[in-house]
Amino acid sequence: FQAVKFAGAAYLLYLAWGMWRETGGLALESPGAGRGLWKIIRRGVLINILNPKLSIFFLAFLPLFVTADGPSPTIQLLGLSAAFMMMTLGVFIIYGLAAGRVGRYVTDSPKIVSRLQRTFAAVFAVLGIRLAMTD
Repeated sequence: FQAVKFAGAAYLLYLAWGMWRETGGLALESPGAGRGLWKIIRRGVLINILNPKLSIFFLAFLPLFVTADGPSPTIQLLGLSAAFMMMTLGVFIIYGLAAGRVGRYVTDSPKIVSRLQRTFAAVFAVLGIRLAMTD
């Protein structure tokens, strides 16, 4: 355990040193940056369908809002699920637009990029030292 712990601490310190020395800009483009809209939508749907937290939420939380004297529990659950999904879609659209704007602002400023890199380097170093010092 100690060997793995110290190896992890050394790796964090190595990452911190590399991040501190880095002088280039942030490259946010990924190899698959030219993906089509339908591929992105399909991937998002699959990620959400296969996410167990979402299934647990729908099975454990939404039935609490189904009324016994309502028309049909299935219809009520579908309605509640649709309302939840529409609100979530709206929030995610806002998040995406804000992230795009902030991302362009950050990557266009070398000063901000440098500060972010130094901050990440400091966080990695603190985590590495703290890991090495714990029993």
